[in-house]
Amino acid sequence: MFISQDMPQTFAALGDPTRLAILGRLAAEGGMTVQEIAEPFPMSLPAISQHLKVLERAGLISRGRDGPS
Repeated sequence: MFISQDMPQTFAALGDPTRLAILGRLAAEGGMTVQEIAEPFPMSLPAISQHLKVLERAGLISRGRDGPS
C-alpha cells in the first residue's frame, strides 16, 4: 500500500471545520476573493487567509492574484 507523505498534511487541513467549509464553497462556487470567502465566517480576513494558506500547503487549493490587465 502506498501512502503519500502529503497525506497527514491533507487530513490535518481537512480536519478543521472552517477549512472544510471553505473548500466546499470553493468547490461549489469556483474562484472567489478572500473577502468573498470570508463573508459567512465570523472571523477576520487575516484568519481566513491563514486557513487558505493551510489548504494551499496541503495542495488542496491554489491561490493567485488577478489584477488589471
